[in-house]
Amino acid sequence: MNNPSQESVETEGISPKVKNGSYRSVLILAYQSLGIVYGDLSTSPLYVYKTTFSGKLSLHENDEEIYGVLSFIFWTFTLIALFKYVFIVMSADDNGEGGTFALYSLLCRHARLCILPNQEPMDDKLSAYDIKGILETRSSAALKSFFRLHPSFRRGFLLFVLFGTCMAIGDGVLTPAISVLSAVSGVKHKIPGLHENYIVLISCVILVGLFSLQHRGTHKVAFMFAPIIMAWLVCISVIGIYNIIKWNPSIYHALSPVYMLKFLRSTGVEGWISLGGVVLSITGVEAMFADLGHFSSLSIKIAFTFLVYPSLILAYLGEAAFLSKHHEDIQRSFYKAIPEAVFWPVFVVATFASVIGSQAVISATFSLVNQCCALNCFPHVKTMHTSNQIYGQIYIPEVNWMLMCLCLAVTIGLRDTSMIGHAYGLAVTFVMFVSTCLMTLVIIIVWKLRLINAIVFFMFFGSIELLYISASIIKVHEGGWIPLVLSTIFMCSMYTWYYGTMKKHEYDDENKVSMNRILSSGPSLGIVRVPGIGLIYTNLVAGVPAVFGHFVTTLPAFHQVLVFVCIKYVQVPHIDEEDRLLVTRVGPKECKMFRCIVRYGYRDLLQENYNFENKLVFSLVHYVETEDQFCKPMTEVSRGCKNSKEPCEYELPLEQAFTSSNKYQAMDTAVDDREKSIYNEEAMHILRAKESGITYIFGHCSVKAKKSSSIFKKLAIDIMYAFLNQNCREQEVLLNVPHTSLLEVGMVYYV
Repeated sequence: MNNPSQESVETEGISPKVKNGSYRSVLILAYQSLGIVYGDLSTSPLYVYKTTFSGKLSLHENDEEIYGVLSFIFWTFTLIALFKYVFIVMSADDNGEGGTFALYSLLCRHARLCILPNQEPMDDKLSAYDIKGILETRSSAALKSFFRLHPSFRRGFLLFVLFGTCMAIGDGVLTPAISVLSAVSGVKHKIPGLHENYIVLISCVILVGLFSLQHRGTHKVAFMFAPIIMAWLVCISVIGIYNIIKWNPSIYHALSPVYMLKFLRSTGVEGWISLGGVVLSITGVEAMFADLGHFSSLSIKIAFTFLVYPSLILAYLGEAAFLSKHHEDIQRSFYKAIPEAVFWPVFVVATFASVIGSQAVISATFSLVNQCCALNCFPHVKTMHTSNQIYGQIYIPEVNWMLMCLCLAVTIGLRDTSMIGHAYGLAVTFVMFVSTCLMTLVIIIVWKLRLINAIVFFMFFGSIELLYISASIIKVHEGGWIPLVLSTIFMCSMYTWYYGTMKKHEYDDENKVSMNRILSSGPSLGIVRVPGIGLIYTNLVAGVPAVFGHFVTTLPAFHQVLVFVCIKYVQVPHIDEEDRLLVTRVGPKECKMFRCIVRYGYRDLLQENYNFENKLVFSLVHYVETEDQFCKPMTEVSRGCKNSKEPCEYELPLEQAFTSSNKYQAMDTAVDDREKSIYNEEAMHILRAKESGITYIFGHCSVKAKKSSSIFKKLAIDIMYAFLNQNCREQEVLLNVPHTSLLEVGMVYYV
């Protein structure tokens, strides 16, 4: 394999020492979070009032309705963004990571909800996997027992989480479209004769430029992000104060919740439907939790509480104050409320801020897709690091161009920010509701609080979000169908990939080959051992895969040293390098066969090209050097395996089976005779085999449904899964395996 520098691949997030350091460090992180976390949230004033007062509500443009909308915005922003996310949800981090998958990961570990194959008890020993602590409660024990006894609910729960994830991916399509189009539309207030087609054209040019620059990574222009968002927040807050003083100093009375009741009473059904526009005021709050791993909980809370929250509240107050005196400008209120002297500077800052907000949600989409791949719920795609400082900044070319095409289609097809806003509101509220449901289970199962606490949390916040979902559903025919269609397509693709992958794993598990049978039939097959090390990639953590049996019967020869390599994911965000490789022995000692399990967290990137060969070889050497100190005598173990139909695996105690990459990563592959003298005979055999070369053996398997299968299974496996499998990245491509060292074994799996 290629061996790029370790630093360029093994990037890390913000150091825990920085996270837990001085107040100065926390304030620096809070400042940096402005450009990455709050871009989407801070640009919502561009389109909230316009979308809310679209449709029949535009017939109710009087002070009472304006006050009512402002009251809804204030309390929605305060209750959902401040109380739910900042004060409660952000406390449910998974080893410093946040987001929907963090909550799902916590539940998988504590309630055994995980449906990934190859999950083993030894994974519980990982430091990040720690689930010890508070004693079980009656409620938590009952829920765990329910999920354990009903596997179908575990699958249904995964589908629920995936659908919320698909809605979040839909945000990656809608956010750039509505943000950029809303910002560019401001130019019409200075050039009234400008045709709408030019607005759409300018927006499309900006969007194409935005997506074309994704491969360079956000870190290239990260130093610009925070100052621009800070300038934007200062601008809208100062303009808000100006409008309050000039137009309506008593606008603060509208913060009373009484105006919400008056609003609903006077507007009726039209007012309820308009709440789909109000919810746009909290678009982007999921990013605060999802981006927790890039910063710290305290820094994000400080930035939101002391800058973002008051700035946006002042902006909404000022815009409402302006509207209370200018009812006729309600469809263009944001730019109309800007004083003439500062219009163009604010317009430029607004355009940059909208692009930054789009950047944040696009990067979040890349992370979501990467995590779906870890759950075997998305076809393999190429994932690239774009930053040596921030671990989560990645780039996925296939997803980037797919998002660009969909975003351009939405912008050109709808052209109206109000219709895009209806679609946007439905996607946002559903993602929030998924987080509320997951958080309710976390309160019971992970935090082990009383059941009444979880019920109060769900009833209070869930009822608010269901109210907004119901208002957004009504607008399905006016653009709300877009996230539903996109999510359905993504969902069908994800579940089909998951279903085909699980069926493939079941076939491997049911058709494992007995090593005793292969070894006993060796003379008749003419099996010989050739120089070098053979790495056979398999999905199994135990047993010999069927592809190996097919390989030795077709080409009866294999390498001096044989290693079955299994790449698997564990329900933790990250796995330290010293815990990455787990080496055990397969079969009798004289066979020189081993198994290497390579473990990843759901936020780790699948990249084994960072000196992997050296790490693996010296992990094998370390294993054989220390094996006799911790394993049973070979004669005793062999007697226990003589009559076994499965291959024997001799495994070190867990703490000894892990290899320490730090201990061996500095060692060079070229070992001179003096250094070889410190190794035993088997270790020297492995080193000599390494010098002869390493061959990577992959199974190139086609999956087909049995003739007796139902029509739905044939459609899923033979058409949809086959299409996805044919067009996704092959594993050997993801691992950068050189073609000269690659050997593929073709097989057909009938599932």
